[in-house]
Amino acid sequence: MIELQAEYFAAFREQAGCSSEPVRTAAGTVAELYAEIAAKHGFLDSMTRCKVAINDELVEWESPLAAGDKVLFFPPVAGG
Repeated sequence: MIELQAEYFAAFREQAGCSSEPVRTAAGTVAELYAEIAAKHGFLDSMTRCKVAINDELVEWESPLAAGDKVLFFPPVAGG
């Protein structure tokens, strides 16, 4: 198990009811962490439509996690 900080933006922040929270997880990748958090907070968006960053740097969904990471989740953005 590792401990990290999850941060949520836009619709994710509204669904989670907070902008950030500490997370204790056995997830090894960002994708696994998203699955855990999505189940907990009811996120419905597919990962393929969302963006994710670790320590303020955009990463791929299969990127590994490390203790102390700050993981930022961005839902799809509508606009024109």
